[in-house]
Amino acid sequence: MADSSVFQPTTTRRQRRTALLRIIHTADIHLGARHDDLGEQAAAQRERQFAAFKAAIDLAIEEKVDLFLIAGDLFDSNVQPRRSVERVAAELKRLAGSRIRTVIIPGTHDVFDRASIYRTYDLPTMAGSTPVDGMITVLDPDHASVDLGTLQAVVHGEVFDTKRAPYSPLRDSPAAVAASSAAIWHIGLVHGSLSIPGKTDRDEVVITTDEIAASGLDYLALGHWHSALTGKAGPVTYAYAGAPEAVALDQDRAGKVLLVELEERTGLRTVRVEERQVGRTRFDRLEVDAATVASQPALVDVLVGRADPDLVLDVRLVGVRRDDLDLDTDEIEAAVAPSFLKARVRDVSVPALTEGPLPSPDTIAGAFIRDLEARIVDLESSGASAEAAEHRDALRLGRLLLAGHEVSL
Repeated sequence: MADSSVFQPTTTRRQRRTALLRIIHTADIHLGARHDDLGEQAAAQRERQFAAFKAAIDLAIEEKVDLFLIAGDLFDSNVQPRRSVERVAAELKRLAGSRIRTVIIPGTHDVFDRASIYRTYDLPTMAGSTPVDGMITVLDPDHASVDLGTLQAVVHGEVFDTKRAPYSPLRDSPAAVAASSAAIWHIGLVHGSLSIPGKTDRDEVVITTDEIAASGLDYLALGHWHSALTGKAGPVTYAYAGAPEAVALDQDRAGKVLLVELEERTGLRTVRVEERQVGRTRFDRLEVDAATVASQPALVDVLVGRADPDLVLDVRLVGVRRDDLDLDTDEIEAAVAPSFLKARVRDVSVPALTEGPLPSPDTIAGAFIRDLEARIVDLESSGASAEAAEHRDALRLGRLLLAGHEVSL
């Protein structure tokens, strides 16, 4: 997905020469996440997240960008072993070695409170950055912006020392700074939610599109939402990079970083945003017609045939199934689990209504089938699909029992 927005610059910027700034924007890497729900897969997923972070840095070096932005939640929490911080520092050092500036803001997981990982460890120094070269900057409550000098850019990022922000980080708009600065580009960093009434009101950090539009920024790099999203408020292009690797295995819009290009040419400014894949996790949804399933082992064989250790597979059994098709979704999931990163199997198929001539209404079978099928028709016509499905199951079991079959409940 790409977004291109062009707007007329202010009078103070009209006569400036052609300028180009290239950025890799990422956020929500969540290094060190526990992944309690993944069991034995947790350690592997942590490594996948680090691999995606490394791939983002590889991309920045390959693309020869000017600036690498991390919009919060680089770490999943403020409690991390030193060796993990050293791994991150080693990667950031690669950026510095390629003369790519890095600017980081803490998020809501690695919040800049008294126990902040950024207080415990001097990440820029660990990565070889010095106050003189300023190759790596972590913004904090006392330093809400950094002038990047030769890049002719300023990065603004209001940081709080509490998880819940006392006010919007765009309240004190960078617009006034932008108007008086000699820099060509003004970039914002915010870790928080866009205001959506009734949905994000209780989030720790909330900003509005009106605040973005009035910010005076050229580009606002956002973090906190794990799915990539690009938008525009007034003259300002904003974007969520999303998580570079899925933090939870239902985040099918994760796995990306953003390559951002800001260009000024003959008085016009252009912002281009391009998604680039860095995560390995893939997602696939598969619908299986229950009428085509011969047996549970046959279904397991079909699913295992799609084996992929990077795949999160969501399987839904749909349609009408035979009475003698006996499936246990928990057993199926356990059988296919070693073949996938994660597999989920849901059975939303329904037993068929009775085919062919019905037994006499004077018999137990005839009365049972007619009565239950009449209830099913009434429930389905009234939209009570869940209750209708339960009645179809009862109908299937009843038919099997009346035919003398053994059934498992």
